[in-house]
Amino acid sequence: MSAKNEGLSVAYRIRWRLTWLLLHVAGPASLPDHLDPRTRMERERAARVARARQAQQRIA
Repeated sequence: MSAKNEGLSVAYRIRWRLTWLLLHVAGPASLPDHLDPRTRMERERAARVARARQAQQRIA
């Protein structure tokens, strides 16, 4: 599994990608980063991966 998908289930990754694509096609026009829903999704995903890495380091 690649580092960017660490700690993410297959179902989450599929749902995330579909939502991201739908927002890309039918979402709002260009917005500043702090208001863009796709950027928010990317930040939340990165935070989820970081939490999984921290949990894995605590176990090891």
